[in-house]
Amino acid sequence: MVQTMAAVFFIGDAVGELLFDPVGAHSIFESLVAVALFTGMIFGGLELRRTLERMHTQEAALAVASGALADVIRAQFTDWGLTVAEEDVAFLALKGLDVAEIAEMRGSAQGTVRAQLTKVYAKAGVSNRAQFAALFVEDLLGASLVEPIAKAG
Repeated sequence: MVQTMAAVFFIGDAVGELLFDPVGAHSIFESLVAVALFTGMIFGGLELRRTLERMHTQEAALAVASGALADVIRAQFTDWGLTVAEEDVAFLALKGLDVAEIAEMRGSAQGTVRAQLTKVYAKAGVSNRAQFAALFVEDLLGASLVEPIAKAG
């Protein structure tokens, strides 16, 4: 905005001086400054447009990736044969809620939620929440990260 106001000022001033003193060094300098400001406005506007388009594309890709992760998780839950209640509890556990929060959200007892989580962990082949979450984090990071660490040791 400031650049636009400066460009309008310098263009007006340069045009005024060129009408009265067309060959003066000051007039020529102000004309060059006005052209530079105007060119900067154009390039700045184009870059802003490209940046906004890139940001929109990245937001769309993030939304797709988020949806894809949810689909991967659902498919894994289906492969494990989780019940609907176990799926709900497992999703909430992956989101970071503790047993008390899950029980409150589902309107069930904490013991029921613990029992469901135990069944989920057993079907997933893990023994706790950290291992359960790690199953999905490993998919995000890629299995190739594990091998170099093992070879280095």
